[in-house]
Amino acid sequence: MGGSIRQRRGCSRFEELAWRRTPLGELSLRRRWDPVAGRDVHEIKLGDEYLMSSLFTTGEVELARLALAGWSGTRLEVAVGGLGLGYTAQTVLDHPDVASLVVIEAFDEVIDWHRRGLVPAGAVLATDPRCRLLSGDLFTMLRSPAGLDPDTPDRRFHAILVDIDHSPRHLLHPDHGWFYRPAGLRRLTAHLNPGGVLGLWSNDPPDDLFLATLRDVFGQAAAETVHFPNPYQPDQAANTIYLAHTPPNP
Repeated sequence: MGGSIRQRRGCSRFEELAWRRTPLGELSLRRRWDPVAGRDVHEIKLGDEYLMSSLFTTGEVELARLALAGWSGTRLEVAVGGLGLGYTAQTVLDHPDVASLVVIEAFDEVIDWHRRGLVPAGAVLATDPRCRLLSGDLFTMLRSPAGLDPDTPDRRFHAILVDIDHSPRHLLHPDHGWFYRPAGLRRLTAHLNPGGVLGLWSNDPPDDLFLATLRDVFGQAAAETVHFPNPYQPDQAANTIYLAHTPPNP
């Protein structure tokens, strides 16, 4: 399921850990030595696009941290759409009040990588009894009577965190577009508890039109810009975290 190329110490090193052909393109997991960062870097690619790199994890971590920051004293039930390298899910589990986590991943291969320990977070996510890794497409599940947890069709969550597309306008597949419109976002609110939060990662700057849509649907929404260093450029890089809250119980 892949090969590897290693060179002597002091030279570049590259290893393809896994590869599969999928309906969306060739999905691969690779590990390489990055001489600028001075460490091994894990990367997920879909075709020619980079889906995630362990060199840039601040946005994934902040997605979970910001979404759960307002919760305390409640046994939290959380769902994450998009497993990736597991940094969002791992940060969710670090929260002391999280009682359960469902991680929904469209690619079976990515779940398998975690269970086989091919990625750094795999051992934690695959063995924590609070965490379930589910194979499925979040967007399809939102439109299904079974909901986001096939074992509990009417289940609601305190937080649903989504890190799938590059941004609400830069999609991995055109079929995802419906989710970012009012009807799609309203479907998601049906899976949240009163006062629940949608957290959404984006690689693009804040989108005023999308933020207005979130406010129309949820009533309360904000966009947080997260900055982090990029060793390949002089300026800091940035991600956007959208946070939208359903109204609390009266």
